[in-house]
Amino acid sequence: MSEFTLWGLFIAVALGTFALRFSFIGLHGRLHLPPTLKRALVYVPASVLAALVLPAVSLSGPEQSFALDNLRIPAAAVAALIAWKSHNTLLTILAGMGTLWALQTLI
Repeated sequence: MSEFTLWGLFIAVALGTFALRFSFIGLHGRLHLPPTLKRALVYVPASVLAALVLPAVSLSGPEQSFALDNLRIPAAAVAALIAWKSHNTLLTILAGMGTLWALQTLI
């Protein structure tokens, strides 16, 4: 690939990224979404967070397979329980990391 083609690709990707992000910021308030779509978009942040966290918690080791001896799974369960009961982000992080460190130390 030539240097000119590579720079053209960089510029095209940058413009595409800018256009995608600007469409949400620049058109905010001007674009009217149907109520059904608005209700569905409420769940996007939670689903994106789950899609990011679940593989990091459940897949361990270089082979990237699900293992029952993965200590991150019980630590995540404790963190989820704390989050559900307390609704406190800092307490959830501390409980999850504390549980993981305690399990790693004990086992």
